[in-house]
Formats: sequence, C-alpha cells, structure tokens
Amino acid sequence: MAHTRRGWDPSLWVSLKPFGIGEQRPNNYLEIWKALVENRDQLPYAWRILSQGVCDGCALGTAGLSDWTLSGVHLCNIRLRLLRLNTMPPFAPSLLADVGTLTGASSGDLRALGRLPCPLVRRRGEAGFQPLSWDAALDLVAAHIRSSAPERLGFYLTSRGMPNESYYMAQKAVRAMGTNSIDNAARLCHAPSTVALKGSLGMGAATCSYSDWLETDLIVFIGSNVANNQPVATKYLYHARRNGARIVCVNSYREPGMERYWIPSIGDSAIFGTKLAETFFLINTGGDVAFLNGVLKHIFAEEWHDADFVRRCTSGFAALRACLDAQHWDELEAEAGISRAEMRQMAELVRDAKRAVFVWSMGVTQHAHGEDGVRAILNLALSKGFVGRPGCGVMPIRGHSGVQGGAEMGAYATVFPGGEPITEAAAQRLEALWGFRPPAQPGMTTPEMLAAASRGELDVLFAAGGNFLEVMPDPDYTRAALERVPLRVHMDIVLSSQMLIEPADTVLLLPATTRYEIPGGVTETSTERRVILSPEIPGPRVPQARCEAEVFADLAARVRPDLAHRLRYRGMAAIREEIARVIPFYDGIQHLRRQGDQFQYGGPHLCAGWRFPTPDGKARFTPVTPPRTVVPEGMFRLSTRRGKQFNTIVHEQRDALNGATRDAVLMNAADAARLGLRDGDAVRLVNERGEYRGRVLLAPLRPGNLQVHWPEANHLLSRDTCSPEARIPDYNTLVRVERL
Repeated sequence: MAHTRRGWDPSLWVSLKPFGIGEQRPNNYLEIWKALVENRDQLPYAWRILSQGVCDGCALGTAGLSDWTLSGVHLCNIRLRLLRLNTMPPFAPSLLADVGTLTGASSGDLRALGRLPCPLVRRRGEAGFQPLSWDAALDLVAAHIRSSAPERLGFYLTSRGMPNESYYMAQKAVRAMGTNSIDNAARLCHAPSTVALKGSLGMGAATCSYSDWLETDLIVFIGSNVANNQPVATKYLYHARRNGARIVCVNSYREPGMERYWIPSIGDSAIFGTKLAETFFLINTGGDVAFLNGVLKHIFAEEWHDADFVRRCTSGFAALRACLDAQHWDELEAEAGISRAEMRQMAELVRDAKRAVFVWSMGVTQHAHGEDGVRAILNLALSKGFVGRPGCGVMPIRGHSGVQGGAEMGAYATVFPGGEPITEAAAQRLEALWGFRPPAQPGMTTPEMLAAASRGELDVLFAAGGNFLEVMPDPDYTRAALERVPLRVHMDIVLSSQMLIEPADTVLLLPATTRYEIPGGVTETSTERRVILSPEIPGPRVPQARCEAEVFADLAARVRPDLAHRLRYRGMAAIREEIARVIPFYDGIQHLRRQGDQFQYGGPHLCAGWRFPTPDGKARFTPVTPPRTVVPEGMFRLSTRRGKQFNTIVHEQRDALNGATRDAVLMNAADAARLGLRDGDAVRLVNERGEYRGRVLLAPLRPGNLQVHWPEANHLLSRDTCSPEARIPDYNTLVRVERL
C-alpha cells in the first residue's frame, strides 16, 4: 500500500458548504440507495458480488471492496449501476415471439426486460424468436461455418465483464476453425496505445502502477476523465494531492469532475469536496500532437531534458529533434489552439518534476492519428526518463474490465496470444503448443468485418456482447451491413437493439453467464497489469446460460471433429494452465485459485532500471508530425464524449458532473455569442453525413470546438476514417451550427 497523509487539509477543500449543497455534482449516497432498491429482490447475492467479486466495470481492478493501492472501502457508482445486470432474472421466451411489440424500445428498455433465458432463433419472414436446444443451436452455427469459407467468417467479443479465460478459448477456437478474424473491444479504445508503446518501449501496457500516482510530483491527464470513467481513481488523486503532486489536464474541455470532486469514502472530501487538477491546458480536438511537440521544442531548446538518460538509454533523439526543429511555432499554435507561451508553461512543469506519470484515454486514441498522439506522449515522457522507476510511468488507462486481457489473450485479428505478430514462425510455435496450425495471415478487424458484410462477403458474424449499432460510426450503414449477413449469432446476458435487426436468413441468440457464475472462478487483467481471480459466487442462475469459453470450444469441436480432443473445455483452471504455457509473461496465472489471488506481470514497473525489451535494449524516440486540420469558415471541430454511462449503457439522461442532458451541445460562450445563441437554445449540427439536433450548453471549451454525447451523434461520423495502423475509427468530425 502506498503512503498516505492523515488528517484534513483545508487548502484542498472546494468550499465550506457541507456536502456540496447547491453544487453540480454526483450524489454518491443516492447511488447506494438506488442500488438497494434496484436489487431488493436479490440483496444477499448483490452483496456477495460486491464484497467478493472483482469489479466488472472499469479496469482499476477493485476486488471485493478493496484494492492494492489504498486501504479502505472502494466502491463507485458505475459498479453499483452495473450490479443489476448480474442479479436480474431471465425474461419469458414468449416475450420475443413477436418482436414487433418491442418497436421503439430503447436500449435501456430492452436491458430492463431481464436476462436472455435460453437459445432463441429467428428466421427470415418470422415475426419473432422461438426457443431451441443448445445442441440444435450450435449444430446450426457449425453447419453454416462448414458450408462457408474462413475468409467469410467474423467473430467479435466485447469487454462486458468477459474474463481472460473466455477471450483465450474463443481465439483458440476461432483459429482452429481456420480464421484470424476475431476482434474485441480493445480495437475501439486503446489499440493505438498498444502499437505506439510496443514501438517505443517494447511492451504494450502501462509501465507503472496506480501507487505511483501517490509517489510522483506531476500527473498529466491527456484526453482522459477518470472522475467520470474510473471514479475510484479520484481517491488516488486526493492522496496524490495530499502528498504534494501537481495534477494537470490537457483536453478541449475543462471537465468539472477533474477540477473538483466529492469523494464519499473520505471524510473531509465528502463534506467539503476536493480540488483535484490545478492546471488545465484547453487545446483543440485533435491538437494533442501539436501541443506536445510544442512542449518538447521548449524542453529541447532550453536543454531541460535528461541528456544522460537520452544518451545511454534511447535511440532516435537526433531524428526527433530535427523533426521538431522543422515545425514552425505558428503552425503548432494553430493546430493545438493554444499559445507558444502556454506550451512553455507545460514544459516548465515537466522541467520542475523529478517524477511524473502520464495518463491518457480515448481523447487521444480515437483519432485518425491516434498512434502518433500516443507517440507524442511517449516522446515527452522519455525526454526526462519518466519510465521504469518509482513515481514515474506512462499509463493508457482502461475503461472496461476485459480489454487489457482480451488483447493479450490474442482475441485480436492482427496478433496472436501475447501480442505476438502473426507470422509463419509464430504460427509454427503455436502449432507445437496447440497441435494444430493457426492461419498465418491477419484476419479482419471490426470495421473490416462490417465492410465485408456490406459487400455481401460475410456469411457468419458471431458477436459475444457489444452492440455495433451504438458503437460504430454511421449506424445506418452498420444496420444495412448486418441485414446482409446470412447468419448472425449474438451471445450476451441481455437484449440489445442489434439482435432485433431483420434476419437476412437466420439470427440466433445465446444466453451467456456473468463472470460471477462461472465454476472455478475467472481472471481479469487491470490497467496496471494485475491479473486477479474473481471467484464463482453462489446465487441464482439462469439455467441455460453458458460461459463463452465453453461455447466456443463446443462450437469449434463441431466444426472440426478431428480437433475435438484438442479443444475440449476442461474448466477454467485448465485454461489458466494453458495460458501460462502459451503466453510467457502470464506465467503465474495457473496458480490463481481463490478469492484475492493475484499477481502483477512485469512487477510494479516495466522497463525497470531503464532496461527496455526492444531489439537494441533502448527506448525509441519517434518523430511525429501534427496533422493539418483544415476547418472551413463557419465549421467547428466536434468530439464525442461520455456522460452518465458505461460504454453504450446510458444510466441517466442528465450527467451529474456537469449538468449536461443527453442532447446537450457543449459550446464555448464566445462562440455562442458570435452566433447569437444563448444557453438552452435549440440548434442543429450539420455535415455531409447528416444532422444532429440538440440544445446549447455553455461550457468551458476551447473556442471553435464542440462536444456531444456518444453514441447519439455517431451518425455524423465517417465510417471510412480510421487510424493507419491500429485501424481504430475516428470519433471526431467537423460540423456547422444552425439555429432552430
């Protein structure tokens, strides 16, 4: 556990008003009451999940009500809101006999109906779904796969509480069926981080631990809002401030929750609130590279970098410096939307810090230049050797409990388990371990699967969780693509809108277990690379629900009877033993058996002692050039944001952190005045792809930038704009504002 100071510190209080009366803020105690009411029919089971299970929300890795960073109780409103998905009973199968009765139902309405009860099938021309047995369901899928070709198959897994074991078994089964076209939700959030981290440091994960936040001088959040997406992290920030750290946010919006927060489990914070971030640099959407390069230009010009570390432990410094020298200040200022002087202010903060941690999220990665955004962060961190030592590190913080492990287990179209590139040599190594040879060519990523479906070139799409209609840009295109797939299989715990799309031929629904229902327990990998066992928790069960690992193994055995003995599901402990053999840095997972068992692969710090797992043993600076965004006269940069929601699950129509309703168009007051708009005015956002109607919410944004909620505005986004290497969609665009 990290060192923390005792007592109260009034200098950090937001105000003397008790409990933030009259302030715009979440009421976390009300969240507890709502959870009690919502789960009143299963309160003992709900309590066991909270007190024994590993959180299925974000990837902080809270186990029970504690973690490995701070002592005390850790419980957030996201976990409380997700609790009902684990305790609700199944709905009656007859409810789906005519899906016309569900026309117009929201995603929230569909989830509230209950858990999927049993396998259900709907064929073209039928009004709804009818039950069928598991054997009949999997025989149906196997027959379609055998009659198709590997290049016409697609498999997708979401981060919805899915454990490492299911990810691993699914990717192995899919590869046994002859394709690498398996992808997961990590593609849509931190794939650019993995690409950039591996290229610069040799490892694709956070280099530090959460405890380093409490031991550092400077924490920099770039395109990240942990107060909304990882609320327990505000406790870490409270103690970081108490220990003397400065907190800086780089974003296009001054997030209220990052500025001040009332932390319910800390006495003085619960009463008086806590000031978190002291300094905000408000930049243009997409201006990260330009801003960070400007900061580095100052550091290099003033010789503020760690010359000894750079000389001994890095490569590429000269090329980076030459690249920066060629970038003109007026161009950097225009793209970043911030002045040269403000860039120097950030450079001085880096100069003065002996230790620093850099944290980023999808505000950096979900761009057409996502990889370069991360590389720019890494360049800045490496300039002073802020990796591989206490109080230092780079951290792509994860918002979902399954994505870190999902990618590392190999449920990825572009890499094998352990992040190993797909090559003939790697396929040969897996053949020696598995007894069959996986394909040696990359498969289709998620956007590529949908493109194939749109062209009529995808015969089977198996989606375990997720909802493409709400996740992907251009939902009309996505719907049309899904309508062309002859067999769609949706495995989940609850209904989603994509399940109700008319079948081209057949749609199959399969009921999944939650992570808390799986015999033998399962594991997740947190942002800080901690692999944690979540035990099976006694309680009510959906009798016909099965875990994904078992289903994928069963399916592959039906498709490839000759490999059935190599794919047979033998329980979670056996899968963990195999993971340890196949993925060397996961050695230790085979020993996790009970509640509380865990290990942190790589130890507290990757690259410890400045030893980097790269070909030359050195970290690598990478020259990056800022994108040049041409914003036509009268247009705004638009980014999509998260409100009171978890992934696409919207929990409230109004965000308690900033008061924004779901139709809010966050706009700078100066922009509004120039357009003759006032707070609450109805407006229309227009571009070549469509329009979005909402209401102005005056907010502290960089002028020329707007924000709206995701996924409501996804129809304004381009399906064709993706980052060049990770192929992550760009969730930003340009729009014109019109008064209604």
